Amino acid sequence: MSNYSEYPSDALEPGDAAPDFELKATPDQSVTLQAFRGRRLVIAFYPADWSPVCTDQMALYNEVLPEFRRHGAELVGISVDGAWCHAAFAQSRNLHFPLLADFEPKGEVARSFGVYDMTSGMSKRALFVIDGDGTTNWSYVSPVGVNPGADGILAALEAMADVRVTA
Repeated sequence: MSNYSEYPSDALEPGDAAPDFELKATPDQSVTLQAFRGRRLVIAFYPADWSPVCTDQMALYNEVLPEFRRHGAELVGISVDGAWCHAAFAQSRNLHFPLLADFEPKGEVARSFGVYDMTSGMSKRALFVIDGDGTTNWSYVSPVGVNPGADGILAALEAMADVRVTA
């Protein structure tokens, strides 16, 4: 599957290696991409905690999380907000997946994935499905004001399962 976004972006494309990262999941715990080796990973870059569209998007993914996991995938959200802000947001929304702080250097991971918006100083709203080897399988960049939903993610995960079965 390819990146079917109509919005120009330098986002990683299918087949691109996902750059490794280490980001704070809590003020005293970090998460790396390497930690997900051998598992599929859905990465949801979003502009900011507490904004209406981001709040709806993360709530939707929280509801769909069992489906992601049924396909052998974990989920992380990434924005430029700090770990304390993420902790408050996740607690208030009862989220069951990590929110990672691309805080300092600001937007470094979003830049490495090609989805940092220099104008706003935030990441673009972008989705990536990474396979167990750390390769981008699917990507999508959404307009900042539009919740991209979960259909594209689920289709990508299902296609990965089909490939595995027929291989």
